[in-house]
Amino acid sequence: MSTLHIYNSLSRSKEAFESLVPGRVGMYVCGPTVSGESHLGHARPYITFDVVYRYLRHLGYQVRYVRNITDAGHFEEEGRDAIDKIADMSKLERLEPMELVSKYTRLYHWAMAQFNTIPPSVEPTATGHIVEQIEMIKQLIDAGYAYERNGSVYFDVKKYAASYDYGKLSGRILEDLLETTRELEGQEEKRDRADFALWKAAAPEHIMRWSSPWGVGYPGWHIECSAMATKYLGTQFDIHGGGMDLLFPHHESEIAQSTICNHVAPVRYWMHNNMITINGRKMGKSYNNVIKLTELFAGTHPELTQAYHPMTVRFFILQSHYRSTLDFSNEALRAAEKGLKRLWDAYEGLSSPNWTATLTHVEAGDASLDAEVNRLLNEIPEFVNDDFNTAKALANLFELVSTLNSVKDGLISITALSSSTIARLKTEWKTWLEDVFGLTGVTEADNEKLQGVMELLIEIRKEAKSRKDFITSDKIRDQLIAMGIQLKDEKGGGTSWAIGS
Repeated sequence: MSTLHIYNSLSRSKEAFESLVPGRVGMYVCGPTVSGESHLGHARPYITFDVVYRYLRHLGYQVRYVRNITDAGHFEEEGRDAIDKIADMSKLERLEPMELVSKYTRLYHWAMAQFNTIPPSVEPTATGHIVEQIEMIKQLIDAGYAYERNGSVYFDVKKYAASYDYGKLSGRILEDLLETTRELEGQEEKRDRADFALWKAAAPEHIMRWSSPWGVGYPGWHIECSAMATKYLGTQFDIHGGGMDLLFPHHESEIAQSTICNHVAPVRYWMHNNMITINGRKMGKSYNNVIKLTELFAGTHPELTQAYHPMTVRFFILQSHYRSTLDFSNEALRAAEKGLKRLWDAYEGLSSPNWTATLTHVEAGDASLDAEVNRLLNEIPEFVNDDFNTAKALANLFELVSTLNSVKDGLISITALSSSTIARLKTEWKTWLEDVFGLTGVTEADNEKLQGVMELLIEIRKEAKSRKDFITSDKIRDQLIAMGIQLKDEKGGGTSWAIGS
């Protein structure tokens, strides 16, 4: 079998994978900012790196997979009008910040379970590692690469760039950054506009705040990941993953911080998945096309014509290479729905009587067909080793479907294939479909049954309310909430529902 090659965003080339410690892999993936619901765009990195995690384990590696939860800071601008997402949303929803964090962390975990992703080995939170972040900032100040201003601390990008290749990961040039960086209120306390915040002084009304050597404040977004990655994976580790939107400034800043503190480049292989577009358009609030995962599973977003099972979404994502742009549409999802069913039906067909009959033959009755089946199976690990090309691997499984169905239906004799090939088919279909790609079967009846049950419950609740039997109507609503299903009474008198809200 070929060697695993990974496209390294840092070198912009495919490189043979060799772990720092033989037999062990350290992998860090940037997790969610839990200030709101996860959406369709979030699904891609977590499904992508779930497959990476599964495949590395399949190859025999012991993997420490770290995926963080950002539950503090993550301000998007660095002027006085900086937005702390957690604090800002907690005010809007009238919840304590940690109450908000708990709500959306639970919802995120629920969504990941629906996608059949394996939980990471470690899931650290930013708020649980304030001490580590402060210590790292101290190191940066002591090394002369950070400075304090009015209770905030900034990283000196220009000084770093004088000795290191700042911008190598993202392809940015410092001079261009200095020219194009927007002027923001409060930026005058920085030495240069390109400098980024490590620690921000907190105004008295700021809810999430901690004591530090520089005064009361909260951490910057970039330092969080550097601190947590270093703590759980060491000064240097194998793989760092995330979406392409994190290349700059987040990952570029991580490299700078960690290199100075740890005296070594932190990551061997940088991996970035491409974005998801909606009907050819970038996702954005202005387009009203940001589809929350609960809306996706329930079919309640205006862009959707139906509900989509999480496995359909997972399969849809894996049908494209992770570095290619993936365009979402109802047509594409419906095609994925049919494709997954066809693939799974063929897989289940391997347990049909025609496949499970006692075999007395050894040699293949049709040598060319037997060779073709083995060729298709041989290519699958070659494709996955080529930078996790799940699209090509799934295409090969589809090519095998007609043979599987023909044997199941008695159109091709099972003796056409050798007994060793038949045994291999049964083993490898489970390996790739379930173990590596993490797919499970979905029947159309699953969605139809759920829709039917919900329509019945909504009708019962409506009748109860019309009788002023509020005990029954409230009981239905409350018990559905407890199961993760939210009812919403619309202005026109109808009732919609969504899973996980």
